[in-house]
Amino acid sequence: MKNLKGMRCYLCGAIGFVEGEDEWRDYFGNWLRRRDVVVLNPLAKPILGFDENMENKERRAQLKADENWTVIRDEMREIRHIDLRMVDISDFIIVHVDIETYTVGTWEEVTLANRQKKPILIMVKQGRKNCPDWVFGMVETIFSDWVGVKRYLDAIDREGTCDKRWTFFNF
Repeated sequence: MKNLKGMRCYLCGAIGFVEGEDEWRDYFGNWLRRRDVVVLNPLAKPILGFDENMENKERRAQLKADENWTVIRDEMREIRHIDLRMVDISDFIIVHVDIETYTVGTWEEVTLANRQKKPILIMVKQGRKNCPDWVFGMVETIFSDWVGVKRYLDAIDREGTCDKRWTFFNF
């Protein structure tokens, strides 16, 4: 069975304080696309007329140096709106957590998905045992590596639900 076919997955994780591109999004996005999952990537927003990329992040750093707070606020409101909307339309989210990297938007996205009762799969770079305690109260599916995430999703794809948050529609 192909339970993941046609589902939408948001790839959630730190951007603001990450150096360079986030290779995990490309790698895992391609893995999901091979299973016919629609991938919603905040670094490749599927929005007409909008392009968020690492150069924009560098430009905003200069805006901060110039103390141009209004432009930063306006740009970030649009980015926040689009990213939270992608969480809204996703069927599940995959979260990359690096406890050594500061992040804000990631936790707002996780909280939104949690309130919407979506499946949330968290992979902690430093291992599950180092996951923040609060997260254990929010999420059941926490992994120490990408192999664990893949095995879990392969089982969901083949066998269906093992978590009551998963809902499979038969259109």
